[in-house]
Amino acid sequence: METIAGVEIYPILSLLIFFLFFVALGIWVATYKKEAIIELSQIPLDDTTENQTL
Repeated sequence: METIAGVEIYPILSLLIFFLFFVALGIWVATYKKEAIIELSQIPLDDTTENQTL
C-alpha cells in the first residue's frame, strides 16, 4: 500500500465523511418537530389500521 501514490488521503476522507454524516444526522434529529415524534411513536399502539388486507 505504501507504493500507491496518494493512498494516505483515503482514510482521512473516510473519517471526514463518517463524521459529517453523523453530525448532520444529529442536527436533523435535534431539530425534528416534537409533535411528529409523538405521532410516530403512537403508531405501534394504534389498533386501527387503514391498510389492513386479509
